[in-house]
Amino acid sequence: MASAASSHILKVFPYNTMKALHMPKMSDSTMQGLDLIKTHTPWILMLLAVSWCIFKPFQAWYFKPGSRQPTSSPKKQQTQDNEEAYHTIHPLPNFHLEAEQPLKLRPFKPIYHMTMALESTTFSDLIAMDNTFSSRCSIRKGLIQSNRHDVLACTPRGAPAVLELYHWLTSTYLPRRFPSLYTQQKNGLHNTITGETMPFHLPSTDAESALQYLGENIDTDFFLLLPSLNAHDEGKYRLEAFINTFPSGFNTRSKLGRLLADIHAPVPHYAAKLEKSMDRFFASLPVGKMLKRANWSISTNGELFCLAGNHLTEAHLNPPNNTHEQDAEEIDLKKTVLRCERQTLHRLPQTRSCVCFCKSRLLVRKGFGGWLD
Repeated sequence: MASAASSHILKVFPYNTMKALHMPKMSDSTMQGLDLIKTHTPWILMLLAVSWCIFKPFQAWYFKPGSRQPTSSPKKQQTQDNEEAYHTIHPLPNFHLEAEQPLKLRPFKPIYHMTMALESTTFSDLIAMDNTFSSRCSIRKGLIQSNRHDVLACTPRGAPAVLELYHWLTSTYLPRRFPSLYTQQKNGLHNTITGETMPFHLPSTDAESALQYLGENIDTDFFLLLPSLNAHDEGKYRLEAFINTFPSGFNTRSKLGRLLADIHAPVPHYAAKLEKSMDRFFASLPVGKMLKRANWSISTNGELFCLAGNHLTEAHLNPPNNTHEQDAEEIDLKKTVLRCERQTLHRLPQTRSCVCFCKSRLLVRKGFGGWLD
């Protein structure tokens, strides 16, 4: 074995070369190792060739642009944020509230597909004002007084987000967007329609007062959500605060502190078609991005303030055979109306809470059938 190894070494390093390099005499163990390499060289080369054939296609895919889905990170999220958008508000100095008609929301589609149906918009478009503002604010104020427990609430964790939203609306958005309706005074922002003044500064422990001020002076409901602190929830969002004077068939108080999936659990097909995409969307929404959507439903009681009864559930999709005639008899067509909602969604820059604004309208008068065209 030693002589064979020596012969192999001499082929690689001729005698003169070895002499010039002053190579020491090799031990028996070294000679055995060299002999082992010589014996298994064909197998080693074959394994290398097979590995190369397997790795080559993967290498081409791995380094191909767009072949891999990017992973989100806090650093990348921050690079997408645009806080300046919160201060870029287009003013309406000559806005005539009495002449402004309510938005004609017509989110009707010939074929129904269950999607989020979101559209990009600007922060200037956050709040829609019209000539029903005064009467609706009166209704909102009455509901807050009579049903406070049901229409507004805030968890301790949601308080900073509520105050951040309140401060931005009273100091920036409202006086810039509608300077003739909301005027800045020394002690706060004055609503020229309701006659109320919203203080610029509130104690950090008084988030519910902030909700009440906003609920009585803005004709829009809103919901604030933050990522769950529970590791098992994997960053999914929970409802931490709300002012909702016009609920559509659910008690918002019962949803406080719950995950998006739990809040929408009664919605048919939500878990199968929307849950994952909604969770991903809320997690990736950057600061400075404003989105809007609209939806519609048929209400059979004609009430804006409805704590139960308007929602279609899985049970309604497959009712017992003997319930169809009974349900038909209980519907009063005089109270049956079209209910539309205008929603916007954005993220606050400091607390990074996601905020959903929702304005609900009922089509209660005859003669608007053309809206369905």
